[in-house]
Amino acid sequence: MTKGKIETSPQLYARIGGLAYLIIIVAGALGELFIRNKIIVSGDAAATAHNIAASPLLWRIGIAGDLVMHVCDLIVAMVYYLLFSRVNKKLAMLAVLFGLIQTAVLVANKMNLVMPLFFLGNEDYLKAFDPQQLQVLAFVAVKAHGYGFGIGLIFFGFECLIDGYLIFKSGFLPRILGVLILVAGLCYLTNSFVLLLFPAMAGSIFQVLLAPTFIAELSMCLWLLTKGVNVARWKELAAVTS
Repeated sequence: MTKGKIETSPQLYARIGGLAYLIIIVAGALGELFIRNKIIVSGDAAATAHNIAASPLLWRIGIAGDLVMHVCDLIVAMVYYLLFSRVNKKLAMLAVLFGLIQTAVLVANKMNLVMPLFFLGNEDYLKAFDPQQLQVLAFVAVKAHGYGFGIGLIFFGFECLIDGYLIFKSGFLPRILGVLILVAGLCYLTNSFVLLLFPAMAGSIFQVLLAPTFIAELSMCLWLLTKGVNVARWKELAAVTS
């Protein structure tokens, strides 16, 4: 330890990262599965618009939860860099860059969820459109959000590929976690490119790919929270790279 410098335990990094990851999982499930999945009616603009207009606060809670999730994305990215820069600093930094682009895209994409609240409001300027037009505009915004989400996850998929490799090579986390995160990255990339290139297949593909991504991320989250890292191995890497 350098004189005058306090060394932070990697276990603290792991716990912070695990907690942030848990918030990401909970907030993501809240927004996508338990709010929007209940409000959005596939292929039915009128029903979707009615549900949003009937539960505007619930819709806003979903958006707010997503933003909390994206704040935690940055925390996890920083924790991963602090842990994995000892394995390969350049790759760890590249993973951070992919994560930053993902987060920027997904945060900007939240405006597509805000737009329906404007279209379905009671402002006088909306009288220039008939109700059916406003319902369609709101539905198009919601649909655009789905595509924006898929685009953002392309960058997350590449981030997962790098993180999975770093985990596998680290020696201070189980290699199986690295394999699971690598598989999750491939699943995210497959899902996003299918959405963009073959949208008719996207729904069925998503159902297949959801399980491995959930298992991988939940496993990583719980390991960081409960087990953390092999401190001795992490310090060995620190000695080599210092």
